[in-house]
Amino acid sequence: MGELVYQVHVSLDGCAEGPRGEFDWAPMGPELSAHSEALTGRSAVLAYGRRVWEMMAGYWPTEEALDDPHGRAFAPIWLRMPKVVFSRTLTGADWNTRVLSGDLAEEVATLKAAHGKDILLNGGAALPAELSRLGLIDEYQVFVHPLVLGGDKRPFAVGTERFGLELVESRVFDGRAVLLRYRRSAG
Repeated sequence: MGELVYQVHVSLDGCAEGPRGEFDWAPMGPELSAHSEALTGRSAVLAYGRRVWEMMAGYWPTEEALDDPHGRAFAPIWLRMPKVVFSRTLTGADWNTRVLSGDLAEEVATLKAAHGKDILLNGGAALPAELSRLGLIDEYQVFVHPLVLGGDKRPFAVGTERFGLELVESRVFDGRAVLLRYRRSAG
């Protein structure tokens, strides 16, 4: 059975995007890029909420994505990977993507049961908060980048209920970004 792994890049002040919604501040050096490819390689499906999906779908199939080494390596992987987007408003999606609009817990249980590999949830705030509230995220991979954004979009929306996590790994990538890898704790 697959697990749901949440991967998110945040600034030192905990923001997942800049004050105007920008995500141009998380450089993908060679070590972080290799980790991202390995994490994707152990996954059967890439998962998104609607807003992150729209950003990814507007970026990866473009020439701009090919302007850096990470983009050249990752774009073909992203294009061929099966993807799901959780949305009650999106009616369709391109690039090997299914829209899931049913009960969140049932949709995730079906995904987990259907795959022997992980489901990799990328970024976002509201969807991960709801999935965490429901106890559906098995692993959290939080990449902290050395800058302060001053935005208000954090990986867990205001009002998220308290829950414990167990640190299972910490690591520095490219002398800049720090991975904090957690599993949900039993207590």
